[in-house]
Amino acid sequence: MAIVLFLGFTFVPLEKIMLARFVAGGLLLIIGLTIFLLGVDLGIQPMGERCGAELTKKRSLVLLLGVAFIIGFIVTAAEPDIQVFGDQVRSLFPFVKKISITFVIAGGVGLFIMLGLLRTVLNLSIKWTFFIAYALLFAVSFFTPDSFIGIAFDSGGATTGPMTVPFIMALGLGVSSVRDDNDNSFGLTGVCSVGPVMAALIYAIVLKSGGAFSSSAGAMKELGEAGEMAAEAGSLITGGFLSQVFSPFGNVAGHVFREAMISIAPLFGLFIIFQLLLLKMTKRQVIRIIIGFVYAFIGLTVFLIGVNGGFSQAGAALGQKLGELAVNRGGIWYALLIGTGLALGAIIVCAEPAVWVLSEQVEHVSGGTIKRKALLLFLSVGTAIAIGLSMWRAVTGFNLRYILIPGYVIAMLLMIFCPSLFSGIAFDSGGVASGPLTSTFVLSFTLGAAASGKGGNDSFGVIALVAMMPLLAIQIMGIIFKMKQKKTAKVQIDYPVEPDNDTTVQEVPDEL
Repeated sequence: MAIVLFLGFTFVPLEKIMLARFVAGGLLLIIGLTIFLLGVDLGIQPMGERCGAELTKKRSLVLLLGVAFIIGFIVTAAEPDIQVFGDQVRSLFPFVKKISITFVIAGGVGLFIMLGLLRTVLNLSIKWTFFIAYALLFAVSFFTPDSFIGIAFDSGGATTGPMTVPFIMALGLGVSSVRDDNDNSFGLTGVCSVGPVMAALIYAIVLKSGGAFSSSAGAMKELGEAGEMAAEAGSLITGGFLSQVFSPFGNVAGHVFREAMISIAPLFGLFIIFQLLLLKMTKRQVIRIIIGFVYAFIGLTVFLIGVNGGFSQAGAALGQKLGELAVNRGGIWYALLIGTGLALGAIIVCAEPAVWVLSEQVEHVSGGTIKRKALLLFLSVGTAIAIGLSMWRAVTGFNLRYILIPGYVIAMLLMIFCPSLFSGIAFDSGGVASGPLTSTFVLSFTLGAAASGKGGNDSFGVIALVAMMPLLAIQIMGIIFKMKQKKTAKVQIDYPVEPDNDTTVQEVPDEL
């Protein structure tokens, strides 16, 4: 928020009404996400861990995988990021129905949760799982229209938000805890991220065969004109200053309330079924989880009102103005656009709630050998480079494959030298780094920049790059960690520490 306000008052002046809406939207986003995550901690995450542990104890693979698919589908459909992402896709491709893309993505997550848990149960190699999955993914991508590649890969990051990540990670930890296998504790979120990408690519191929893309140009032009008219209408809201600032939030409240209810209700229904048939929790535990669901619903509603009422619009406007200045004037303005992307990337990953969930679990499972600060540092560098590249692509319009294919090839090669635990953490990190702030503000910022440059309608891809860079950064961290361990082991062998026989227990002060 500080970066946007600084640029909005200095280099890239924005309307004061828009900046005021941005601040109001940002505060609502903070409050909503805080309440939502409290609900996740109280209700959704404990439910996921219990479901994973209880399903594994039943020793029925069919039951585990079947329930995993249902859970993955429902939790993804309830993800707030997917609601925002669906609207953004439809804004560029009006022939894509929001409910269709939501169900396609949710189905992909459900299918790959099944595959991820199957890998955990059968103790299959995490590295071979990722290698085969991404090889198939890129093979399918060559049959997909170029303009949909960015959307497909973005969907993989958009699914791993504040609702999905805690539940999926809790499910995986629940299963691995019963098996007492820490090396398989991570990787499930990474496997799940492949599912929506694959599903979206296949969906685009189906649309292409029906001639949807060939007839979309005119529709996009009409949509662009309609968007400009809507923007002008929004800037002409009458009334006093406060009325102009807050009226958009009131206008979206009813629609957002219904969306939040539709998102939370299926998951709550699933909890009731699990409680009756599987979990059998005490009355106190049930009340705690119900309170968690209430918090999650309230928080999700406030969060979406903040995003739709003014937060994303300021990002799009800032990106568009910076993009126009970079295209028309070049030089220092290119540097400012890309520099803003680098700064946003370095900061925003540390503000993603799912990143803190992951880093805490990594530190816990590794027994403190993998420090949270080191993980956050490598994630920040990777995300900064990803968003900087996205800004460059937004105004130049080069093909996303030129970065994605070499990037994933390098990631696959790094797996050869990286410990399996770090590979699992890396692919999980790719999902969690692209959370609600990336899929709302940063994506809007990139789309705004692309509207004034050569990116055009092929402007999606920022979430895809944010999801890819941690695969490189964390695996490099893993290789460094492995080298340090070898060096430490060599020093201990060459120079063993001799015990000090003169020191006795009696010589230690009582205070210690």
